[in-house]
Amino acid sequence: MIRVLVVEDSLTMRHHLRASLERDPDLEVVGEAVDGQSAVEACARLRPDVVTMDIMLPGMNGLAATEHIMAETPTPILVVSSADRHELFTTYDALAAGAVDVLEKPHGDDSDATWGQRLCYAVRLVSRIRVITHPRARLDGRRRETLPVPAVLPEPSSPLSVIAVGASTGGPGAITQLLRALPSSVDTPVLVVQHIAASEPFAVAFSDWLGGNLDRPVAYARDGQSLAAATGRVVLAPPDRHLTVEHGVLRLGDGPPRHSCRPAVDNLFESVAREAGATAAGCLLTGMGRDGAAGLLALRRAGAVTFAQDEASSIVYGMPREAALLGAAAHVLSPEQMARRLADLAPHRLARRP
Repeated sequence: MIRVLVVEDSLTMRHHLRASLERDPDLEVVGEAVDGQSAVEACARLRPDVVTMDIMLPGMNGLAATEHIMAETPTPILVVSSADRHELFTTYDALAAGAVDVLEKPHGDDSDATWGQRLCYAVRLVSRIRVITHPRARLDGRRRETLPVPAVLPEPSSPLSVIAVGASTGGPGAITQLLRALPSSVDTPVLVVQHIAASEPFAVAFSDWLGGNLDRPVAYARDGQSLAAATGRVVLAPPDRHLTVEHGVLRLGDGPPRHSCRPAVDNLFESVAREAGATAAGCLLTGMGRDGAAGLLALRRAGAVTFAQDEASSIVYGMPREAALLGAAAHVLSPEQMARRLADLAPHRLARRP
């Protein structure tokens, strides 16, 4: 049995969650909590396999409860959130703090017919994830771990022309750590594939949330956009569209999913390997599955510098592990360490004179 703790302050929604979960013979609701403090205490007492977490709670909210749980009793957390803009921003903060997935609350329309099935599927999925402890002090930037720096990379023959990044479960936090640590003077375009819910409110909120956490512009890619126009910017693959680079131009496609993913990290990495070769860098971050491993290998074979996130800093050591097993990752590092190495390899914008 998969033991579930339901955290939700609305009595109606709490009953709906319980009824939906109890229809699955392999899921058992072992407790309920109506505020963040009760959720933290119940998680420590009951040790559930999964927590479904509402974000807008009285007293301690869902974000703070997530931070406490991941710091004290790490448990896979599925955020069950509404599409309200403020709530979505806090949802992404919770994902950065260690929650592993998000499911939108019922809409009150015909789409609700399958909502209970989607909830049970999501709970089953996150229950298989082995999560790690995330100290709150490290997550909010109050304290940074001092990690050993690996040997200096060989200098590439040419400065980096593009940085490609792929992530899935745990990605919002890892991407933020990587790009926050990358100096703002680095002008190299950064192309990102993050597996994310395809619904429009969640997608738009992710772009805005990430942009609010960085000191460089963030936007979704447009088909036909010049790669050169992305200098100094972070460009995201839109939900449900593959992102590739062809002849200096960004292309969006609706081809078949790879590894059940669209956008797929492999598609981006393989196109960057063909386009930029030894002037590219690839970073494969936390995530479940194996998307990106083959693409990272293609980048390494093309002469690019390749990184995979290390197990200690990964929410889910799935995709980076597959890359390491393939020999695709020349360097296995934390996101902050990757940023320091990228800063050594990338061209920097000169400071403007007064």
